[in-house]
Amino acid sequence: MSDHTPSYVEKGKSFERDMTYIPDRITADGGAAVDQPSDAPTWPVEPGRYRLIAARACPWANRAIIVRELLGLEEVISWGAPGPTHDARSWTFDLDPDGVDPVLGIHFLRDAYNARIPDYPRGVTVPAIVEVSSGEVVTNDFPWITHDFFFEWREFHRSGAPDLWPEDVRDEMETVMKRIFTEVNNGVYRCGFAGSQEAYDAAYDRLWAAMDWLEERLADRRYLMGDEITEADVRLFTTLARFDPVYHGHFKCNRNKLTEMPNLWGYARDLYSIPAFGNNTDFDQIKAHYYVVHRDINPSGIIPKGPDLSGWTAPHGRA
Repeated sequence: MSDHTPSYVEKGKSFERDMTYIPDRITADGGAAVDQPSDAPTWPVEPGRYRLIAARACPWANRAIIVRELLGLEEVISWGAPGPTHDARSWTFDLDPDGVDPVLGIHFLRDAYNARIPDYPRGVTVPAIVEVSSGEVVTNDFPWITHDFFFEWREFHRSGAPDLWPEDVRDEMETVMKRIFTEVNNGVYRCGFAGSQEAYDAAYDRLWAAMDWLEERLADRRYLMGDEITEADVRLFTTLARFDPVYHGHFKCNRNKLTEMPNLWGYARDLYSIPAFGNNTDFDQIKAHYYVVHRDINPSGIIPKGPDLSGWTAPHGRA
């Protein structure tokens, strides 16, 4: 693995996430999507045509898995789960027999990227949606994948599926999600992959300002936008689930643990008690991913045995 170890830390610099993804969208009528570049292709919603490739270990992919189940899309969009570890070349299907995805017939997810864009020049990321018949990746633009699961696949939602983008709070929710992404979801990575003390200190202060804001926000409401779960909760949860097992120590986000923030900790357990969240949270895979893959900040590849995670199933008291 050492010959293909991905590098994330650039000495002397702050971490900047590359947000350039394949901009294709899947829409209900195959027409233009909201906020999509005019020259980006669209694909039509069609049950059985696409396969979601998403690793439970990855927070960006984990949100797509959770939303797919919340909305009841399991029978119309299949799911392939790469293993938790990979090298710089690609995510791989180590959890499947013979290490091959049973639907796409590939070991390296990169094969689906190269089928669409030969010698694909960027990182091979999850989540990705792949067209089953051609084996070509359609999109890996993770924020839009869950957005479109809700807005474009509505005809196939289960009865009683949650309204993840309620119209009456949508504008505020967009503002909340933007701060969660920049300061928390991505903020922990800015701490962990900082290339200088100054970059780390600035990232740490930004992260904890946002965590304190969230702790206060959740003091008088069950979920981020009120009494019902929304997309904003999904986006925050995947970071909170990784906080104590990974980000606190591995990424040096160690002012305090999640378990020491009463509102955020109760809120996280509340969400975890919902099957779509809890059943798709695999702490062993999460720890294996970060501690094995990030050899530039954990050269030994040793996976810590702790922390004690039994508290996740304790009563949350927020109902």
